[in-house]
Amino acid sequence: MAVRVLLIGAGGQLGRVLRGIGNASSKWTVETLGRAELDLASPDGVRAAVRGAFGGLGPRIVMNAAAYTAVDKAEQEPELARAVNALAPAVMAEEMKRLGGWLVHYSTDYVFDGSGTQPWRETDATGPLNTYGRTKLEGERAIAATGCEHLIFRTSWVYAAVGKNFLNTMLRLGAEREELRIVADQIGAPTTAEALTAATQRALERVAGNNAMHGVYHLACGGETSWAGFAEEIFTAFRERQKAPRVVPIASSEYPTPAKRPLNSRLSCEKFEVEFGYRMPKWQAALDSVAAKVLKG
Repeated sequence: MAVRVLLIGAGGQLGRVLRGIGNASSKWTVETLGRAELDLASPDGVRAAVRGAFGGLGPRIVMNAAAYTAVDKAEQEPELARAVNALAPAVMAEEMKRLGGWLVHYSTDYVFDGSGTQPWRETDATGPLNTYGRTKLEGERAIAATGCEHLIFRTSWVYAAVGKNFLNTMLRLGAEREELRIVADQIGAPTTAEALTAATQRALERVAGNNAMHGVYHLACGGETSWAGFAEEIFTAFRERQKAPRVVPIASSEYPTPAKRPLNSRLSCEKFEVEFGYRMPKWQAALDSVAAKVLKG
């Protein structure tokens, strides 16, 4: 019998790709909920959605790909960010504890303070710099506190072919301007929704019946770059379609934002690689894969 999976946040850039897990294998049957069907700021609504899934049978796995991700706007809407990023996942975790199932939840490198130059490990001390990071960290802790079986995947710089993200912003601005000034002192690994989905699928295949594998894992594409470096690679990958603007590297101080960003977003994925026997692709290869699909149409 196929495992019942409830995907929350199905309309977002990650959720749209995660939908494909149901088609990739007969092991899972997937129900989806997007923003139109579920108000994540309503704890009662979240609880009712989980309990009502699959005709009231409830899911065996909840995948939560939803989040309040407007990093700057979160500084003006901290309570809404907390409701979506912390309180809603806590309710999901409570329900999965009651059902004896798993919660798969996606978090962020923003739970760290961005100091140093070494890749962050799961055991490193956290210290978020902004409201978004603080609410995501609160969500992680709330999930763990319920005692439900869970996989929390901290990732970085997520993008996909569709949606509002750095890739599509660069392509739009690059077509309009001759020069783009891009931050070059924030370092991390751009990570595609496709790479996250493939890793998630591998994890779900391995955790069945193995509760010892629950916990927090870092999950990002291999290698590192700056936002400026990422932009240059984007224009190289899409050179068949449009002319590349000149990318001018700048410091974060030259592009002030309401929310402070971490300078070091590097994540060590060694724990995931050891536990699940899976290595994420290099970020350049993942970008090339997305570009090839977009250019092919």
